[in-house]
Amino acid sequence: MKVLHLISGGDTGGAKTHVHTLLAGLSSRIQVKMVCFTEGPFTQEARELGIDTEVFSGHNILTILRKLTRLVREEGFDIIHSHGARGNMMAALLGKKTGLPTVSTVHSDYRLDYLGRPVSRLTYGSINTLALRQIDYRIGVSDAMVDLLISRGFDPEKLFAIYNGLDFTPRTPTMSREAYFRSVGLEADETCVVAGIAARLNPVKDIATLIRGFALAHKEFPALRLLIAGDGEEMNNLKALAAELGVSREVCFAGWISDTDSFYHAIDINTLTSISETFPYALTEGARAALPTVSSKVGGVSYLIDHGANGFLFRPGDAEALADHLLTLARNPDLRETMGRRLYEKADQEFSIEATLRRQLDIYEAILRYEQKGRDQVVICGAYGRGNAGDDAILLAILTELRTIDPNLSFRVFSRNPAETRLRYRVNSFYIFNIFQAVRFFKKAKLSINGGGSLMQDITSSRSLWFYLWTLSAAKRHGCPVIMYGCGIGPIHNQGNRLRAAKIINRYVDTITLRDPNSLKELESMGIDKPRITLSADTTVILPPAPEEVIDGILESRGIPAKGNYVAFALRPWPNFESKLAHIAAAADYVYETHGMIPLFFPLEPRLDVDASRRVIRRMKAPHYLITDGYSVGQTIGILSRMKAVVSMRLHGLIFAAGQGVPLVGIVYDQKVSSFLSYIGQDLYEDLGSLTADSLCTLIDQALERGKDPQFLSESVAKLHRMEAVNRQVVEEYVKKNP
Repeated sequence: MKVLHLISGGDTGGAKTHVHTLLAGLSSRIQVKMVCFTEGPFTQEARELGIDTEVFSGHNILTILRKLTRLVREEGFDIIHSHGARGNMMAALLGKKTGLPTVSTVHSDYRLDYLGRPVSRLTYGSINTLALRQIDYRIGVSDAMVDLLISRGFDPEKLFAIYNGLDFTPRTPTMSREAYFRSVGLEADETCVVAGIAARLNPVKDIATLIRGFALAHKEFPALRLLIAGDGEEMNNLKALAAELGVSREVCFAGWISDTDSFYHAIDINTLTSISETFPYALTEGARAALPTVSSKVGGVSYLIDHGANGFLFRPGDAEALADHLLTLARNPDLRETMGRRLYEKADQEFSIEATLRRQLDIYEAILRYEQKGRDQVVICGAYGRGNAGDDAILLAILTELRTIDPNLSFRVFSRNPAETRLRYRVNSFYIFNIFQAVRFFKKAKLSINGGGSLMQDITSSRSLWFYLWTLSAAKRHGCPVIMYGCGIGPIHNQGNRLRAAKIINRYVDTITLRDPNSLKELESMGIDKPRITLSADTTVILPPAPEEVIDGILESRGIPAKGNYVAFALRPWPNFESKLAHIAAAADYVYETHGMIPLFFPLEPRLDVDASRRVIRRMKAPHYLITDGYSVGQTIGILSRMKAVVSMRLHGLIFAAGQGVPLVGIVYDQKVSSFLSYIGQDLYEDLGSLTADSLCTLIDQALERGKDPQFLSESVAKLHRMEAVNRQVVEEYVKKNP
C-alpha cells in the first residue's frame, strides 16, 4: 500500500503532532510520502522523524497540480490523504484528475478554524468547506467530530473516527514538583492542591471560565491553586480577570512551556474548558500522568472521560459546575488517585500510538475494499427513531450482526427520526413513510430485513400493521429477498387483518426467525406456512454491557453506591396500571423491609416511564432510587446487570437482564412478555390484571432464591445465545449468496 499525504506545511499544535506521529509510525509499515506547500519547521521536523517529505511551493495551483499528477503516476500511489484547507483543495482536484480515492483527516471544526479572522474565514474557510464536500472519505479526530460531520450532511458510511495517539511509555520528569513550581513562579507548598491547564490562550479555549470556576472553588478550599501553561492573545485579559476576582496570587501564568512532562507530573488535577475540540492532546497527556480530569463536554472528550468514573464533565461555560467538580477532587485525595488510575488504564488501552496506527491502517484497507468491491445494500425496516430503548437495541443488534458477517455492507434504515438514527448508528436513514425513497432503495438492495420486535400486530393500530405488510410486499416485488428477523407475531385480532397478513407473508416473505414459541403458534393459526420458519431469540441478547467503571460512574454520579444491593423495577404506563400502583409500591417496600435491598426504578423509555415510576414511588415508604435519564443500550444493560433481580413490564428490560444472568419477574401487559419468560425457563410472571402485592412479593422471593443458583442462571444465558445464533445463520446465507 502506498499513500500520498498532502498538507500545507505551516501547521502547529495538535494537527502537527498528529500528522508527525502518524506518518512516522506508518512509514515502517507501508509506503508513505508527504507533500507540503510551504518549507519551514513543520517539514524540517518531519524529515528528522524519517518521514519522506517533499515541498511543492508556489502560488500557481495549476503548476502544483501538474507536479502532483506526475508524482502520482510515476510512483503509483493507492490513496490520497489530505489535511487542512490547502491540502483538501489539492486532494479534491488531484482525485478528479487521477481517479484515486481521496480521504481527509478533519482535525477541528472547519467552521471555527478561522474564528476572529473574517478574511481568512471567507477565503480559506470557504475553500476548505467546498473541498471537504468533494473528497470521497473523511476521518474525524474523535467520534464527536464524526457526529458533527454527520449532522452537517456528510455520508455516515464514508466517515471514520480516529484518535490522537500518545506514547504511554512511562516518563521521568526532569524536575520535582517543588522545583517546577518555583521555576514557573507558582506559590504552592505540599498542602496545596494544584489544578492545571495547558492550552493556547485564545477564545476557543475559554480559559476565562476556568478562572471563574477556580475563584469560586478557592473561596471554599483556600489551598487550591491554578497553573495555566500557554500563550496567546487572551493573556492580558485573563490576568485582569484573575485580579478582578481576587485570585491573582493563586493563579500562575507560566507562559509557553516545553517541559510538559514536569508540568503534568507536578499538578494534581488536569482541566480543559474549551467551547470546541476534537480530541485534544492535553487530555491524553494528563491521562499518561494518571491525573483526574475536569473537562467541558465537547468534541470527543466524553469518549475518554466517563463522567464520575475517571473524571468529571460539565457544560461549556458553566463555571459553577466546574467549581463543584474542582472542590470534590480537591477535598478527596483518594478519589483523585482512583480516577487518575482509571483514566490512565483506559487511555493506555484505547488511545495509544499503536492503537492509532492500527486504526489508520484499518481505514486505508476499508477504503480500498470499498473501491474495489463496491458495497452491497441492505434495507432495514422497523419501529426505529422513537426513543424506545428496546427498538433502538434491536437496530443496534441487527447492524452489529450484519457488520461482523460482512463489513462491506451498506445500509438504508427506516426511521421516525432519520437525523437521530444517522448520528446514533452511523447509517443512512430516511423517514419511515417516505415510500418513494423506500422503493428506490428496494430496487438497489441485496436484502430487506423486517427488523425484529412485534411489528406484526394490530393491538396498537391496524394502520401500522398495514404499513409493515406493504414494506414486505414492496421489497419482494422490487427484487429483494425478504427476512422477518428475530420477530414476535401478534396479537392480530381483526379477522380481516389476519387474512391480509397471511396472504402477504405467504406470498412475499422468504424466511422468518421467531423470538418465542407463541409467535410460531400465531403463524400456524393464521395458516402461514410458505416461508421458511425457525425459532430463534431476540437479537438484542448479543449486545454487551458498557465497561464496569462506566457503570460505576453513572451510578455514583447520581448518588447511588455502585456496589449496592438493588432490585430494579422497569415500569410503563398501560391501561389498568393505575389500579396496581399500591400493589407495586407495597412489593417495592417489601424488597427493602424483608430482603434489605433497595428498590431502583429504571425507566427504559424515560419519556413515558419516569412518570409511571413516580406514581408508584409516591405510595412507598422505603428508601429508593429513581433514574430519570436515558442511556445507551450498553449502559442500560450494564445497569441492569448490577441488579439482584429485575421486575419489569418492559420486554427488553427482561431481555437485557436475561442476557446478563439476572433473575427475572415479569408483569405481563402483553402475551410477548409471558411467552419470552416461558421460552427461556424463567417463568416467574403475573398478568397485570390479576396482580396483587402478595403475588408480586412471592414472585420476587422466588426470583431472589434463583439468584443463589449460578448454574441455573448461566445455563439460561447459554440457551439464549444458542437460540439467537439461528438469526445469524439465516441472514449469513443471504448476505453471502450471490456476492
